[in-house]
Amino acid sequence: MTTLTISSGQKPTKEQLKRIRAAARQPITYTADCPASTPAALKEFAAKARELRQRNRQIKPAVTIRIMPECLELYKALGKGYTGVMADVLNYVANNPALLQSIAAK
Repeated sequence: MTTLTISSGQKPTKEQLKRIRAAARQPITYTADCPASTPAALKEFAAKARELRQRNRQIKPAVTIRIMPECLELYKALGKGYTGVMADVLNYVANNPALLQSIAAK
């Protein structure tokens, strides 16, 4: 087994890419702890994957908001997907009434 840790937003080095490609060429070894998937299990997995994709295709309206440039830069520093993080923060606050009220009272 080959283990390699790459942090979010970090690009793999040439050496890491070389190790990844070498690991991809290794044969798959099945064991009692990790048996080969049966056709039925693969079908079930595909059905669950389709269900998750459908759930994630919710229509999300596009909105425009004004925020401080410093705040935007902090989010952008998170890298690709920062708008999803912003949406998660908004959802978290919106779903915590006490937190939402304390912010709205300011």
